[in-house]
Amino acid sequence: MSVQHDPVQRADFDQVMVPSYAPAAFVPVRGSGSRVWDQSGRELIDFSGGIAVNVLGHVHPALVKALTEQANTLWHVSNVFTNEPALRLARKLIDATFAERVFFCNSGAEANEAAFKLARRVAHERFGPQKHEIIAATNSFHGRTLFTVSVGGQPKYSDGFGPRIQGISHVPYNDLEALKAAISDTTCAVVLEPIQGEGGVLPADPAYLQGARELCDQHNALLVFDEVQSGMGRSGHLFAYQHYGVVPDVLSSAKSLGGGFPIAAMLTTEALASHLAVGTHGTTYGGNPLACAVAEAVVDVVNTPEVLDGVKAKHERFKARLQQIGERYGVFSTVRGMGLLIGAVLAEAWKGKARAFFDAAAEENLMILQAGPDVLRFAPSLVVEDADIDEGLARFERAVAKLVVAA
Repeated sequence: MSVQHDPVQRADFDQVMVPSYAPAAFVPVRGSGSRVWDQSGRELIDFSGGIAVNVLGHVHPALVKALTEQANTLWHVSNVFTNEPALRLARKLIDATFAERVFFCNSGAEANEAAFKLARRVAHERFGPQKHEIIAATNSFHGRTLFTVSVGGQPKYSDGFGPRIQGISHVPYNDLEALKAAISDTTCAVVLEPIQGEGGVLPADPAYLQGARELCDQHNALLVFDEVQSGMGRSGHLFAYQHYGVVPDVLSSAKSLGGGFPIAAMLTTEALASHLAVGTHGTTYGGNPLACAVAEAVVDVVNTPEVLDGVKAKHERFKARLQQIGERYGVFSTVRGMGLLIGAVLAEAWKGKARAFFDAAAEENLMILQAGPDVLRFAPSLVVEDADIDEGLARFERAVAKLVVAA
């Protein structure tokens, strides 16, 4: 028997929600694979992936099975107790990465918060309170808590909330000389996204990450990789650091880790983890059985040659078609990114108009993303079918054609 709900519509948002979002004019109500249906029954192709979250698309059978089986078993016990799904998931993440210890939480911001607190704790206990400075990149994004938004290098998100957390500085991304000039023996951590996501889908140069690793080693600083957006197969490797061959001391994961169910993880080594002794950090929901059961299913599906090799092939299909569209209509200066995190950088004449492309795509029954005002972002399911890629990009081309004609 289905439950009858009161009718709701998009206009209700403006009556009941804090106005910190400006959602699209339609309300999605159902998804399957890479397709979504709205309240009117309109079908859209989803190239947004819930902002790089729906790593296996919508209603993937392996995730539905894991969720329903766990929902009928055990939901939550708190960290006063441990639980089997959390231990299985931790073991799988350790076996697949550099990590030896895992801390589970609920969001990317929380994973980064844990990473930054760990970095400061390690430095404080090993070297003293003066070693607390964190260096991050301009245009980076690390979350919305006061600490993480201060580390993120975008003042538009951090201004206006009172005094910022001290001891944080920012240097240009992909500029090794700038990092070299900024780092010192009072630096406790360098925090980088291997692929800047919100900052415009900008991959790091290999030499930059390698140089950052060497500088951190020289100055006894931790290298922290924020892989909230780039991780869990998105790059064509389970984590992007594996593509670069540069191993961090701490790594944060979220978004795709739960395939749509909220979960995050901070990964690190045994020696560093020992500095977070009992009572130094915690979370009520972190590592709960429901989230961990779903995430374990995600890892089992994603961390396979079939899916990871498929991501690389789908990248080429996406990129070639986007480049064709860009050349035909003169709308892109470049198409960049890695795996199925792709950024189409708007040409000079179209700078600042990413929202117009987002809206035009929606009118053609396609869901895409922006990464700032000048970059269109595509972050579809890693198992998106080639037929959906082709149809979605045909819809995208129609949207671009209409914009160009209207201009």
